[in-house]
Amino acid sequence: MKRGNRLRGSLAQLIGCHVKAYLREPEAVFWTYGFPILMVLGLGLAFRNPAQVEYRFAFVESEPALELSRQIPTGTDSDGESFRFDLVARAEGLEQLRRNRIAILVEVTAESSLVYHFDDANPDSRTARLAVDNLLQSLLGRRDAATVREERVDTPGSRYVDFLVPGLIGMNLMGGGIWGVGFVLVDMRVKKLLKRLIGTPMPRYQLLLSLVGSRGIFFLPEGFVLVVAAYLIFQVPILGSVFSLAVMMLVGALCFTGLGLLIASRARRLEVVSGLMNVVMLPMWLCSGIFFSAERFPDWMQPAVQILPLTQLINALRAIMLDGASLQQQLLPLAVLAAWGGISFLLAFFWFRWSD
Repeated sequence: MKRGNRLRGSLAQLIGCHVKAYLREPEAVFWTYGFPILMVLGLGLAFRNPAQVEYRFAFVESEPALELSRQIPTGTDSDGESFRFDLVARAEGLEQLRRNRIAILVEVTAESSLVYHFDDANPDSRTARLAVDNLLQSLLGRRDAATVREERVDTPGSRYVDFLVPGLIGMNLMGGGIWGVGFVLVDMRVKKLLKRLIGTPMPRYQLLLSLVGSRGIFFLPEGFVLVVAAYLIFQVPILGSVFSLAVMMLVGALCFTGLGLLIASRARRLEVVSGLMNVVMLPMWLCSGIFFSAERFPDWMQPAVQILPLTQLINALRAIMLDGASLQQQLLPLAVLAAWGGISFLLAFFWFRWSD
């Protein structure tokens, strides 16, 4: 056989070996094909019906606003737009705007002037401002019939960046807890270090507790570096006590450490544990309200969304930082996080693969 034919034959065999090895790894197949599909499905639910865009806004209660709101058509118009609105007190409307529950707050004066309250840094608010203005101007008889004045929401505590920072803190604590424990533990198993450690007189549960304890130490730089940077650069406020914030972050870090232990309790290869960790974190990346409000998801999904530990952690962090909530007011998030962490640790201890 000629040398060129031998090279082509060996190359084909190598390619065939790689293909077979790839197909034997369900984790690799999932992250190549399954993960993008789940991303599309998850974000598609959050920003569902792209051909039928729904704008959520509110009117400040007044007689002119009531009369104007009665003219707003129900359903979806020819442009695929629909509008969902409420009439609320001014303070309540500003609170909903700050919590990202509505995109824009509208005041209608007796002279048919319109005042829009919205966050100019939020793309959704900017888009809603244009759509709502177009709707209201047309209802008032002609385009630009009203005198429009904008009041930009740029005070600390009411901006999109203030909404975003607690989500990033929660995401960082989740990644540090799950990846920082799960990856290290399986790496110890692969390198036979775990086998050597359990050969000592040390009780086995202490090994797991030591991993949890180490994460309790590292949560401070992970969380507070981001908090300090956000405060110094963007003036993101901390209206609640620093102690309450620290306790909530510590409980969140320990919760995700327990999840990391459970995920790595049986895995024997780094590729396997990497896939498992990402599968666990994927629903929380998409649904827990890191970059946008978790209330975007349909009502039938809300029970599942709210039971996720990252959802509860982010909600509590936002309440403490932006609302000044006390630790006593966050007993439900604390209970949910403690339950996730405690149950995960117990299951990890009973299911843990101590031998190779």
